[in-house]
Amino acid sequence: MHSHRRRNPIRRGIPALLGAAALITGGFVASQSAAFATTTTSSATAAASAATTVHTHRLCSQPSKPGYMACQAEVRTDLKTQKSLGRHDTPKGFGPADLQAAYNLPKDGGKGATVAIVDANDDPNAEKDLAAYRSQYGLPECSTSNGCFKKIDQDGGSNYPTPDAGWAGEISLDVDMVSAACPQCHILLVEAKSANMDDLGAAVNQAVKQGAKYVSNSYGGGEDASDTKADDQYFKHPGVAITVSSGDSGYGVEYPAASPYVTAVGGTSLKKDSSTRGWSESVWGTSAGGDGAGSGCSQYEAKPSWQKDTDCAKRAVADVAAVADPATGLAVYDTYQASGWNVYGGTSASSPFIAGVYALAGTPGSGDTPASYPYAHPDKLNDVTSGANGSCSNYLCKAGTGYDGPTGLGTPNGVSAFTK
Repeated sequence: MHSHRRRNPIRRGIPALLGAAALITGGFVASQSAAFATTTTSSATAAASAATTVHTHRLCSQPSKPGYMACQAEVRTDLKTQKSLGRHDTPKGFGPADLQAAYNLPKDGGKGATVAIVDANDDPNAEKDLAAYRSQYGLPECSTSNGCFKKIDQDGGSNYPTPDAGWAGEISLDVDMVSAACPQCHILLVEAKSANMDDLGAAVNQAVKQGAKYVSNSYGGGEDASDTKADDQYFKHPGVAITVSSGDSGYGVEYPAASPYVTAVGGTSLKKDSSTRGWSESVWGTSAGGDGAGSGCSQYEAKPSWQKDTDCAKRAVADVAAVADPATGLAVYDTYQASGWNVYGGTSASSPFIAGVYALAGTPGSGDTPASYPYAHPDKLNDVTSGANGSCSNYLCKAGTGYDGPTGLGTPNGVSAFTK
C-alpha cells in the first residue's frame, strides 16, 4: 500500500494556550486533548436568522501524523448526559420518528439490506449500546444472535483494534443513524486498526467483500495529490453506494468526500415548523465560529460527468445533505465515550443516515456510481436555499435555489432521488 499523506489545512482544533486569543479575535474557543477538541458552535437555524449558540466536543482531535483521518462527530456539552430515563422521559434530540417524518421515509423498507459502517478503532460497547437505542424507540432487534448485526476487523475477523473513546462515540452515532433511517437494515461494523487512510480504505474494501451494497464513512482530512490513487484502491466499487461526510470545519474540501466515486454528504440545521412539510432546513454553518458542513471545489479530483455546476472545473462537494447541526442534533446512546443519552451532530450523522436512505431505495445497478442518482432526480429532494458555511462569492459556500456546495442538491424527500 502506498503511504497516503494527509495534511489538513482546515482547523480542527487549536492548543489551549491559544484559547484566549481565539476568543478575542474570532469568538471561537477551542482546546485540544488526546480524545477530543472542545468548541463553541454558533449554528444558523432554519426558522430564524439569529444564530443559536451551543457548546460541543469534537470527538476526534486533529491527527498528529500525516495520512491519518479525523472522525466528524460532535457531542453537545451544554446538555446534561441522561444516564437513565424515567418512565415518562424521552431522550433529548431527534429520534427515528422525527427523522422519518422530516425526510418522508418509509418505516418498513430495506429489509435484509446490509449497510456497512467503516470506522477506526474499537467500540467494545457497540452492540449493547445499539440494543438500548433500538429498544428505546421500538425498533426491531438488531443483534449478532439474530444475524442483523455483525462486527469485524478490517481483515474480516474478530481481532478487534484498540478501543478509543472518540471513535467509539462516532461508532454509536453511525449505527444509531443507520437504524433511524432504515430500521429493517442489517448493520455491518468494520473496524480499521487505525485512523490511517490505508487502514480505513482496507476496511472499505472489506465491507464490499462482505457483500455490503451501502458503505458509510464518517471521517476526513485535507486533500492531497495522492488522493486519486486512493480513489482507485479503496473507493472505486461500481454498484455500491459509498457515502462520506463532507467535513465539520465549514467552507473547504476534505478527502475522501472529494472522491468522484462517493456521495459527499453535507449538513443542515433542521427545525419543526408550520409549513406543509412540517419541517424546514438551512445550511449548517456559522459566520463566527469554525464549524459547519464542509463544501467547495476540489484541487485534485476530476469532475464527474454527472455534475454540471458552472464555477468549479473539478469535483464539487457536496452532493446531498441531511441534518448535522449539533444545535438541532440527534439522540444517541453511548456508554463508552459517554455514559448514556447525549445529543450528537456533525456530518458524521448525515453520512450514515444517507447510506440508510440508499438502502431504502434498493440495490444500485451493478455498474453504476450511485452518487450520480440524485443528479437525475433533483426534483425529488428538498432544496435547501438559505444559509452559508463560510466566505466565498458563489454557491460553493452559499445556499440558493438548485445545487449548492454545503447541501448539494438537497435533502431526502422520500427515496426516489436515490435510485437509478
